[in-house]
Amino acid sequence: MLAEKLLLNVLITLAPILLYSIMIEGKHKVNSPLLCGILQSIASLACMIFSYSNYGFHWDLRYVPLILAFLYAGPVSGGMVLTTILGARLIMGGDTVVFGIINTFFTALLPFLFMKKIWTFKPGKRVLLTTLIGIWSLLLCYFSLTTFRYLEGNFFKLDFNIPDLLLVALIQTMAIALEAKLAEGIIERIRMKKEIQRSEKMNTLGELAASIAHEVRNPLTVVKGFLQLMQQEEKGKNYDYLSLVLSELGRAESIINDYLNFAKPKFEKIEEFPLKEVLTEVVMLLDPLAAKQGVEIESELDSTGFVLVTDRNQLKQALVNLIKNAIEATPEGGKVTIHNKSDHNQTSIQIVDTGKGMTSEQLSRIGTLFYTTKDKGTGLGTSISLRIIETMNGKLSYKSQPGVGTEVRMILPGSIKPALVNF
Repeated sequence: MLAEKLLLNVLITLAPILLYSIMIEGKHKVNSPLLCGILQSIASLACMIFSYSNYGFHWDLRYVPLILAFLYAGPVSGGMVLTTILGARLIMGGDTVVFGIINTFFTALLPFLFMKKIWTFKPGKRVLLTTLIGIWSLLLCYFSLTTFRYLEGNFFKLDFNIPDLLLVALIQTMAIALEAKLAEGIIERIRMKKEIQRSEKMNTLGELAASIAHEVRNPLTVVKGFLQLMQQEEKGKNYDYLSLVLSELGRAESIINDYLNFAKPKFEKIEEFPLKEVLTEVVMLLDPLAAKQGVEIESELDSTGFVLVTDRNQLKQALVNLIKNAIEATPEGGKVTIHNKSDHNQTSIQIVDTGKGMTSEQLSRIGTLFYTTKDKGTGLGTSISLRIIETMNGKLSYKSQPGVGTEVRMILPGSIKPALVNF
């Protein structure tokens, strides 16, 4: 009878994850914590309704939705499930109601403490941690049962041969591991969906930018050629005007080249070079700009001699864009720190500023074409840097807090050899 009840509980606890998976595929946005809280609360209540009573306790899987709600949906969802379980347990009453309430509070305590730290782990470790917290709830149940037996007049002893509890332990551990794995699958699917949408959008914009840039650059080249011929023959006051026009044409060509580089970074010269050498060059190049802005640049470079094999100029351009953004976002008297750490396989470059920072909404739009947080600018610099790093099989991530500053982390693998691209 207990096995049937517990297997029914497994199906009940699976329902919220499957329903949530279906609902998030819809076109309308949903309030994720609130939706998870409602679904998991219903699941925990249903588990308690279909529980099995023995030894004075109610055996079910109510703690599975509680743990998952706290760890994967946050305090709002977890608090809703916790309130539901406590309310239902008080209504059920019985001699062990106090033990039930204590167990629920202490079971909720551990996922509550780990709900932020869990996201610093990889998916596999998150599943393992969730399963271990589920085992914690089983240990609480075991000690509650042992204490209750002692208070009933039995000798206090640690009896591990309790078939019902062993069956609950087995099925609950399997259930919580399975459901954590399914939750990770949903998270990965959402991440992949966003990544695919972003890639499609960026590719479309890149193709459009390349097409327009090609079409515009051809007539500009012709115009520039004729103006240069006119300038050579002009010796009067129009000479200065022609110089100004040619200068602006050069600037227009530079912008067009930026669009082409965004569409598909061109790696013309692949060479082997020490990363520290490029970082030092970039810091020296941007020192005057930082001094002009009243910003201090501090570099802490790794001396391991990490070597890259890629287009030196493209990497330099990406670094210049990112560090320049950090300088321009930092008020006078602030600081921009560049440091890197390398091992045999990859290097991590961090650019940290003490600027105005960004909100989560602004962070989500970083790298989008034409988006910038500066008063002047097109947002191309960041987009180009992102494309360059991606072409190098690297990763670029941002962390920021308004009023505190921004941290840009660039991770590059060793021996980067992208294909040569020419137009």
